[in-house]
Amino acid sequence: MELIRGIHNISPSHHGCVLTIGNFDGVHRGHAQVIKNLVEKAQHFQLPAMLMTFEPQPRELFLGDKAPARLSLLRDKISLLDELGIERLICVNFTPSFAQQPADQFIEDLLVKKLGVKYLVVGDDFCFGKGREGNFEMLVHAGAKFGFTVVSTQSFLVGSQRVSSTAVREQLALGNLEQARRLLGHPYMLSGRVAHGQKIGRTIGFPTANVALKRQVVPVRGVYAVKLRWQDSDEYEGVANVGYRPTVQGQKCQLEVHLFDFEGDLYGKRVEVELVAKIRDEQPFSSLDALKKQILNDANEARALFGNDAS
Repeated sequence: MELIRGIHNISPSHHGCVLTIGNFDGVHRGHAQVIKNLVEKAQHFQLPAMLMTFEPQPRELFLGDKAPARLSLLRDKISLLDELGIERLICVNFTPSFAQQPADQFIEDLLVKKLGVKYLVVGDDFCFGKGREGNFEMLVHAGAKFGFTVVSTQSFLVGSQRVSSTAVREQLALGNLEQARRLLGHPYMLSGRVAHGQKIGRTIGFPTANVALKRQVVPVRGVYAVKLRWQDSDEYEGVANVGYRPTVQGQKCQLEVHLFDFEGDLYGKRVEVELVAKIRDEQPFSSLDALKKQILNDANEARALFGNDAS
């Protein structure tokens, strides 16, 4: 998959495509269905299947830390989209000036002149341009004028539930990891680079890998049974806390993972942490000793979930 970082990197060779536009946060089963249909249309038109997404996501620009919790960072999104057969991914820098661009300019300059769109798939609630003046109907009229077809994404159901990023966030917030996995079509992961922390865990017998989450809002909080891996590694089981570490007056939300039966140095490695099951909510403890006892209980519960007895 070719990654085009920014409108300024669109070249004449990128003219001509079938396109879908959206956040694609989490790349869930509804997204996968849209992309499957897009790839089929790309084959029909003998054109590349292209996806346009935005960084930051628009509501992050407008709402800051009041925006919905992001499910996937751009790096994770790129990996998931690549698996689904997207040939070109254009990541548009969503700046205040871009947000103020007139809707008709977005259509004519970007979609028609630069990208040469022949077939466009968007949600029927898709809005764009200054004052959100652009909408699905405007795109349909523009398609008739400039010669491209516009179709809406259809709701995709798992059972009786519509699949959406909002629905995934709701299930994650409730601790329903299995239901979230069903909606996503893949396990829910947090990823990042292991950094040096306060090293409090090792003083109480539970050394942890500290992973910076780099998000304004994190969609999960609490203690989880997890699996951790990195490039070309084995998979390791463990227990993790996602939160602010109230017992030690933590100031920012981070991920701390204690791995079972692991000896090694993870500093600097980019890791993927799969959340398997929620054990409990995060809570403050009166002392490090009380925290140590609870982590031991959490670790034993996580081992039991994996079918491992504590040695």
